[in-house]
Amino acid sequence: MGGTAPKTKKPAAVKRATGKAKKGAPLRTIDLFCGAGGITEGFRQAGYVSLYGNDVMPEAIETFKLNHPEAFADCRPIEEADPAEIRAKLGLEPGELDVLVGGPPCQGFSINAPERFLNDPRNKLFTHYERFLEEFRPKTFLFENVPGLMSLGDGKVFRQIVKIFTGLGYHVTAKILFAAHYGVPQERWRLILLGSRFAEVPHPEPTHYASGRANFRGGGTMTFQLTDTDRERLLPCVTVGEAIGDLPRLEMGEGAEVIGYTTDPHSPYAQMMRNGTEVTYNHYAAKLSKQNAERMKHVKPGGSWRDIPHELLPKGMQRARKTDHTKRYGRLRNDGLSGTMLTKCDPHWGTVFLPDQDRTLTVREAARFQSFPDTYKFVGSRVSQYEQVGNAVPVLMAKAIAVQLQSHLEAQQAEAAAEKPVKAARTKARAAQVA
Repeated sequence: MGGTAPKTKKPAAVKRATGKAKKGAPLRTIDLFCGAGGITEGFRQAGYVSLYGNDVMPEAIETFKLNHPEAFADCRPIEEADPAEIRAKLGLEPGELDVLVGGPPCQGFSINAPERFLNDPRNKLFTHYERFLEEFRPKTFLFENVPGLMSLGDGKVFRQIVKIFTGLGYHVTAKILFAAHYGVPQERWRLILLGSRFAEVPHPEPTHYASGRANFRGGGTMTFQLTDTDRERLLPCVTVGEAIGDLPRLEMGEGAEVIGYTTDPHSPYAQMMRNGTEVTYNHYAAKLSKQNAERMKHVKPGGSWRDIPHELLPKGMQRARKTDHTKRYGRLRNDGLSGTMLTKCDPHWGTVFLPDQDRTLTVREAARFQSFPDTYKFVGSRVSQYEQVGNAVPVLMAKAIAVQLQSHLEAQQAEAAAEKPVKAARTKARAAQVA
């Protein structure tokens, strides 16, 4: 859709999904700051239909559009998007949308004056999320961000955001979720706020056992604290080896944008990611500089820059202490989780060397760690593809949240249906008294 507003004429799938929802119709979402569509894909897998996605990054919105053709893909700056116009074009009345999702970046703040947070021009992105929430009045919403948001202004910024949501009439719950608890083979934490016009929504319980260092504000109070008893009843976490071990082996410089498999899926996770397809996309191994290729040879699985001889380290790291830069020049372990996927595949910034191949991660391998299915194709430059994957919310975590919101909405619908005959009887009784 580029820089234009959505046309009145809608694709057939969207026509069926917009307007007043029929009984049994799929729940409907719109996704602000959608990026490549990780949240939308998770909700799609849970049975929702996406009506609209907005992101200012052209290549990310092209990926979103390719994988979610049923939705309007809007690449305008959010400042130029008119919520009332979009709601009208989608055929929705206020209160009809089921879920508004999005994670506006919160970059501009003052620790010394957090009350000015929403007046900072860099944080107008949050006010536009609020603008859509106020216009659409969705039944529920999902607001996601980095756990660091809890620390801004000693927590005052977070409390201010919650106050805004509650002021709009929503019951709000907040928790910091660990992606590995939902079958994602990655150490990744996200702050998740769930809002409902009806009642508080509990966050989805973990399905997999995994431990991670919650070294941030709220780590001890806003995360799920799993015990040894939980280890016995939950599924084990999905490991690096289980996640990517079936993908075609490559040397540096090998691979293709479309590539067939060379082995059968070797784990339930790999089978789920393939989902019956015979090929996958974006599996190309970048070439490393001569210096980085030499450094890589010295790093053992689970190791990092500390394994590299001092004379081979970049000059800036030769003065580093052993406790510094723990992830740089890291090599993954087949029996562990991947580190947090970054927006660039650069060994200087993180753990990107494979456990048993002398190369860095492909876009597809990074996408596997984010639980994108193999049919999900990323477009744009390779630099942009890594950025799109790294910025995404893990699909399976989004799916778990989607299922939780679906249960909440179904419960509210059932409660309303049960109250309907009671209200009708009361009305009839009052009418009889008047007569």
